[in-house]
Amino acid sequence: MTKSKKTRKRRFWLTLVVVLALFPFVGVALFAIVPPTPTILMLRQAVRGEGLDYQWRGLNDISPNLVNAVIASEDARFCSHNGFDMDAIQKALDHNADGGRMRGGSTISQQTAKNVFLWPSRDWVRKGLEAGYTVLIETFWGKRRIMEVYLNVVEWAPGVYGAQAASQHWFDKNARDLTPREAARLAAILPAPRRYQAADPGPYVRRRGSRVQAAMGTVRGQGLSACVLR
Repeated sequence: MTKSKKTRKRRFWLTLVVVLALFPFVGVALFAIVPPTPTILMLRQAVRGEGLDYQWRGLNDISPNLVNAVIASEDARFCSHNGFDMDAIQKALDHNADGGRMRGGSTISQQTAKNVFLWPSRDWVRKGLEAGYTVLIETFWGKRRIMEVYLNVVEWAPGVYGAQAASQHWFDKNARDLTPREAARLAAILPAPRRYQAADPGPYVRRRGSRVQAAMGTVRGQGLSACVLR
């Protein structure tokens, strides 16, 4: 191989490395401004025939009740952590080590990073990338944008993504009009949106929804959603 060919080859690999290194920053910067494109999960499920109902709504067009509900249900320390809730992670590790039902300690920030940029799996490569993306969105988006994106991409039924599509699917109304009870029930089914129903729910969702609705009062009273609701 001549010297010029070796030089071109080195430049090619160097360019490739730079592009790959910059790719996460470009995606994070773009979605800080515009709504994310349909995610890998959305597209995969659509190919399987589940449909794709994804209707973006800005945070001002989503009921504050839903913000309070998901914080109460999913991540009470959302406004105070830097993307990782170490106490929740340690509790999850202890619980799993004791042989209890497997559970995670992911924050809303981590779930948003995974949902928007990555594929649905539990491998360590994805977890590592998730951590990196979490740091980036916490740094460049801030809490309000993270919540806005989360509420728009999270799955609430097979083929139904985001607060607007979920509100119409379950309650035949717009996301901005959700009552505290309806918001609590939407939050209650998030751990298993393919298994549970927010409208006409069974005993488990009714009990969990009642607990979430009660906790929403604490979220409001203690200002735990203040970084989102202005």
